Amino acid sequence: MFSVLFPGQGSQSVGMVKDLYDNFDYIKELFHQANDTLNLSISKLIFEGPKELLDQTENTQPAIFLVSYSIFSAIKKETSLDISNASFFAGHSLGEYSALACAGVIDFKKTIKLLKIRGNAMQNAVPRNEGGMVAVLGEETKKIIEILENNKNNFSCYLANDNSDGQVVISGKNIDINQFIIELKKSNIKNIKLPVSAPFHCPLMNSATRIMDKELNQTKFFVPNNMIVSNVTAEPSNDPDYIRSLLIDQIEKPVRWRESIINMINLGNKKFIEIGPGKVLSGLVKRIDRNVELIQVNNIEDLNNLKN
Repeated sequence: MFSVLFPGQGSQSVGMVKDLYDNFDYIKELFHQANDTLNLSISKLIFEGPKELLDQTENTQPAIFLVSYSIFSAIKKETSLDISNASFFAGHSLGEYSALACAGVIDFKKTIKLLKIRGNAMQNAVPRNEGGMVAVLGEETKKIIEILENNKNNFSCYLANDNSDGQVVISGKNIDINQFIIELKKSNIKNIKLPVSAPFHCPLMNSATRIMDKELNQTKFFVPNNMIVSNVTAEPSNDPDYIRSLLIDQIEKPVRWRESIINMINLGNKKFIEIGPGKVLSGLVKRIDRNVELIQVNNIEDLNNLKN
């Protein structure tokens, strides 16, 4: 029994999946389709950068999806692993779109269009650099929520990502984030301001929710080939209408990643395959449960190891 995980923003790097692109014509075709669909050379941006442009949310989201979908396609064609037999598909934030496309819920071209729109809408929901995010390390989620609740008259910050034991991410306007950091310092709680220019997964994203509500309700959703674990509920579902509604909610709701992994483990899953750039999700899963088996696939060497 195994599950497939797809990463979100922050996993990108210039040059990702270039070795697969160079070796497989069907990967080249996916990149060409993406370029045509977006009317943008996303392939050039992925392979050559500059990093600053790749890191812009409206580019990062379709880029990570394209890379993840390409790796998924290579696993299906080049290995004997029947990836379609996975018990669950799950993705972190934008990674949930990768999970849905790979599970047959949304068409490839439509997904990459949606992510371009989503990235742009999220980036522009708050004036640039007015909002931000901070990672809080080494403390239980419950304790951080208490700090937020006890200080809600002093600042307005929101739980954005419950990633693992000892790692949560908080969103808010920078003026509030700075007050929150002062409060953390009083308790000697370690934190890192993240290099993002918008406060994702909180009510400040409301304008992006309205945009995605319209876009997603005009999108055909099919019954998934695999159960999809939602960021919003941390529970599996294969109901396309329900999945659509949760994807709309996802813009402002926290990513319940820790609970998602725990629920998959409790349902009997002991093996996770991370498909996409980087190894961020594997690191989070290891923090949640050191006893599960973890496999990452993001280059041709990983693909060859999967064959053996």
